[in-house]
Order: sequence, then structure tokens, then C-alpha cells
Amino acid sequence: MGTDAAREAAARAIAEAVAEAGLETERPREGSFLVTLPGTAKLKTLVWLEVGPHSLTLTSFFCRQPDENHAAFYRWLMRRNSDMYGMAFAADDAGDVYLRGRLPLEGITPDEVDRLLGCALTYTDENFNAALERGFASAIRKEWRWRAERGHDMRNLRAFAHLAEPAHHE
Repeated sequence: MGTDAAREAAARAIAEAVAEAGLETERPREGSFLVTLPGTAKLKTLVWLEVGPHSLTLTSFFCRQPDENHAAFYRWLMRRNSDMYGMAFAADDAGDVYLRGRLPLEGITPDEVDRLLGCALTYTDENFNAALERGFASAIRKEWRWRAERGHDMRNLRAFAHLAEPAHHE
């Protein structure tokens, strides 16, 4: 299949997969898709799918660089990579973390796009809270205390109650 035909087929496969899944999608330019995946731990995951001349690139922001515990944080993420399909955690020059993947256009079908988006959502949701615990525990504790002292809503911090001092997570 020629390069243009492969690109067109991959773009059709992506459009079909996201339409079938009923996902919110933007197409800011030809061959580019910004797909919104609703999650649980991370409430919304944005995934860029870029159809290039020879490959499909997947990019999704995971979290900013950690505030603390840098070595353990990045080592833990690298261990996650060994069991992941089609993508891996990667850090940019600032230390912010992304899911990144690159696959040949010939393998891009609606089923494969569905699989990749499912993996991106799973890897984000299953690892998000644990990553925050490793790299942002002090900030979480501080936020917990601030909210508890003022009687503010703790709903989105409940997953981190075990990090708070015993007096604050009753």
C-alpha cells in the first residue's frame, strides 16, 4: 500500500473506532485526532493520535514532573513500561510524564485503535493515584489539611486518605 493510501486507511480506522465508541473527538488538522477518554482516577485523559507518513504516533499527558521522590517516581514508571502494549511512559525535558507510542500504519485498524485507546485509559487510570502518591505526597497532605481545617469538600482526595495524618481522615 502506498504512503498516501496507508495514511488515509489509518485515518479512516481512527475515525471509525472513535465514532463507534462514542468518544468526544476533535480534528484540528488533517491526520490528527484529539480524543477525550473519560476515566475514574484521572477524570479525563486526552490522547493525540497523529497519522504520519509511515506511523501512527500516540501522545497523552499523564502528569507533571513530581515535586519529590524523583528517582523512585521515575523508576516506578519505568517498571510499568515492561508490561504495557503499544506505548510507554516517557518524560520530556521538563520532567513531565506522557504516554507515548508509535506503530506502523499498516497495523492500524478500528480494532487496533480501540485496543490502543483502551490501553491508554487503563494505564492512566490504574497508575495515576499511585504516581501521585509517589511524587506529590507532601502536596496531597498539605491540601488535605487545608481542606479539613476549612470544612471543604474532600471528595477528590478520598483516594489519598491514607496519606493524611490520622486526625484528619475520619
